[in-house]
Amino acid sequence: MRFDATGKVTLDHIYTQPDPRAYFHVLRPLGYCVPQLAKPYFTKLIEEYAQTRQVAVPKVLDIGCSYGINAALLKYDATMDELYERYGGEENQEPGRGTTRQALLARDRELSFSRRPARDIRFTGLDTSTSALAYALEAGFLDDAVNADLERNEPTAHQRAQFAGTDLVISTGCLGYVTERTLTRVVRAQGGHRPWMAHFVLRMFPFDPVEQALAGLGYRTVRVDGVFKQRRFASAEEQSLVLEKMSAVGVDPHGLETDGWMYAQLYLSRPADEQATGPHEPNREQL
Repeated sequence: MRFDATGKVTLDHIYTQPDPRAYFHVLRPLGYCVPQLAKPYFTKLIEEYAQTRQVAVPKVLDIGCSYGINAALLKYDATMDELYERYGGEENQEPGRGTTRQALLARDRELSFSRRPARDIRFTGLDTSTSALAYALEAGFLDDAVNADLERNEPTAHQRAQFAGTDLVISTGCLGYVTERTLTRVVRAQGGHRPWMAHFVLRMFPFDPVEQALAGLGYRTVRVDGVFKQRRFASAEEQSLVLEKMSAVGVDPHGLETDGWMYAQLYLSRPADEQATGPHEPNREQL
């Protein structure tokens, strides 16, 4: 088992396969669930944005979108359990066995074309994985895809055009690897328009640099109360390494990460001159 510089187990291979089977096969035993927990928060924010700015079809940019998981959940009202069964069932244990990629795509296109969208949303995905983006586009989960590493590079003229008019920027776990450099470049591609943002960030990654950079662009950030499970630790060694990392950045893991799960926090960022019209989070009793 290999670990990256943050102490987390390296799972890069599950994001670069031709279809999502390895992704769900590996993450299912770890209980990966943050997209499902994020769904009601994203839904509420999208609805509030549409009402506040009178936008009929909000354009959402999902940073680190991989195979379009958030798009499937939000646009077609899928669930993580449904997707785990869809790609991680016994007949789909490994890529190359059982159902072919083309058969998976045909089934997914049937879902995206026949299931009436739960919400009118236009989804653009940003990711460095060409294969994951290609699958999400072909499946019909994403409406557009940007294959770019904005940590290293400025967006091209074509990519800036793809980003233009973004209404909401969301993410469920990539911040920490993705930094304020990417978010700043996305905002600057808007030509003065400022999208709302909602990011689920692992507690091991300080959000202060992102918040400060966004403040410089005219944003105010608030953290939603509570924490959200992301996944179980893959091993005792991973847990130990992550706890060391958390200690180094001054985050107390007692009663949370010490019990075997990684936890995220939700940060909402809006232009400072726009006031929220309601509470920042849905009623937890309704979740």
